[in-house]
Amino acid sequence: MRIGVISDTHGHLDPRVRELFQGVDHIFHAGDIGYASLVLDLEEIAPVTAVLGNNDDPGTEFREIEIVELGGRKFLLHHIVDPLQPSERLQQAFLHHAPDVVVFGHTHKTFHEVIEGRLYFNPGYAGKAREGAVRTVAVLSLEPSAIEVDYLEL
Repeated sequence: MRIGVISDTHGHLDPRVRELFQGVDHIFHAGDIGYASLVLDLEEIAPVTAVLGNNDDPGTEFREIEIVELGGRKFLLHHIVDPLQPSERLQQAFLHHAPDVVVFGHTHKTFHEVIEGRLYFNPGYAGKAREGAVRTVAVLSLEPSAIEVDYLEL
């Protein structure tokens, strides 16, 4: 199973995302979507699970935390995560849901590291091009004994 992961689009969906996510089984958007219609565009590629970011309108249909089970793994999506010091709310979600993978955004920087047996993963920034910003999305390939991470530059 392959999962396309994107974050921090801030209302801009690069046309290359469609090509880079071709053939994925599911898409995660880790917040700061910008416009709800952007998720509809992603849904033309594959089913989408998206969470609310700190720059998104809280009146949208998106929630702050989503739990998804795919490919034998449990994923927790939340926009702002400090992998070394998760908030009390996240710690409670970890106890209740025991996710294998935590997908987050906000920092505009790629990150993947296993901490206390849990993979923390950030696909980076996918918004409009701006000076000094590296723009990326990622594809997670779920294998029986591993998760492969491929960062793809926009």
